[in-house]
Amino acid sequence: MSKDTEKADVGLSGAGLGLDELVRQGARQVIQQAIEAELAELLERFENVKTLHGQRAVVRNGYLPEREVLTAAGPIAVKVPKVRDRSGSGAKFNSSIVPPYVRKSPRVSAALPWLYLKGISTGDMGEALRVLLGEDAKGLSANVVSRLKAQWAEEHAAWSRRDLSKSCYVYWWVDGIHTGLRSENSDGQCLLVIIGVKPDGSKERVAIGDGYRETKASWLELLLDLKARGLQAGPRLAVGDGAMGFWAALEEAFPATQGQRCWFHKMGNVLNALPKSQQARAKADMQAIWMAATRAEAHTAFDRFVSINGAKYPKATETLKKDRESLLAFYDYPAEHWQHLRTTNAIESTFATVRHRTTRTRNCVSRPTFLGLAFKLIEEAEKTWRRINGPEKIKLLLDGIAFKDGEPVQDDQPVQQKLAA
Repeated sequence: MSKDTEKADVGLSGAGLGLDELVRQGARQVIQQAIEAELAELLERFENVKTLHGQRAVVRNGYLPEREVLTAAGPIAVKVPKVRDRSGSGAKFNSSIVPPYVRKSPRVSAALPWLYLKGISTGDMGEALRVLLGEDAKGLSANVVSRLKAQWAEEHAAWSRRDLSKSCYVYWWVDGIHTGLRSENSDGQCLLVIIGVKPDGSKERVAIGDGYRETKASWLELLLDLKARGLQAGPRLAVGDGAMGFWAALEEAFPATQGQRCWFHKMGNVLNALPKSQQARAKADMQAIWMAATRAEAHTAFDRFVSINGAKYPKATETLKKDRESLLAFYDYPAEHWQHLRTTNAIESTFATVRHRTTRTRNCVSRPTFLGLAFKLIEEAEKTWRRINGPEKIKLLLDGIAFKDGEPVQDDQPVQQKLAA
């Protein structure tokens, strides 16, 4: 037998590899095959979409950088393909098996909500999870998954009845999340999510409810429920999108709470009112506003943006001008906290891949299931949340110390200056 033949036999039999390595290679092959099958389905769906020259509009376009997914079989290197859409319709490829946010094989309680929200049916979950979780997914029949969803709904219901009489929040991030899931009664159902910052600077879930199209009535019901369970006061500052009924509800339930509009949402709204040729420049000009060191400098940058764009793009400037003061509310709080207060990123990062879906999942869920899924998603995310920067500055806020341009002041003088005197 030749050396080449011997090498081939070793490669075919795996005699030269350890058992763990063989398992990893097998897992990688299965995952890669599943991803390629997903891609083939996408390309087939867009097969008849052509460019003006008669070419296929949606085609393969290489791979994303290789990354490792930690599975039950160990770290597995995967390569997710990319597609190019030459029609401009926005077709993209996102694998349901290895989504963009997956870096390690999560526990079943973390993986199932993601898979369900991404459109994988109850009957297909066992197969999908078996790829990611190996033996951990054994026995995950449709009935088992249904029982788990019922359990999560019960957990959410119990959590939503907890006593809040000893709770205190300095900041809230607030957002309405449209997942694409259809409820039994309405296609306009969305999640109403509040995440708060406690006096020690740590973050926690405050409320996870549902509502119809983020109306004032939906938000007010949620806020009044918090009060009924003992919450004595709202936060010092609430951060959220300007297009919500939340602000009217907040004024009624917790009128002392100040509002900060989310710059992420605002910039998106302004840029949508500008031609693409002007968007890069306008984005930089808006960044100059919220990155300014003082409120006065921010107002100067604000006026400059309006002056440059007002005549040619009045819709864009009016969109920015109408929330001028609430966009700059963060200047009345510690500078260390500014990066946390300018956007609703705490919520956005948790739900990013869900809220930006462009296709509606075929799943139709009950209200308890809908809330239970969201509850498990945020519960898992909460385990990775870190305290905000400069948590020691919270005590000054709670002691009634005012802040100007991010620095503490008393009697219109910086606190440090008064202490030195």
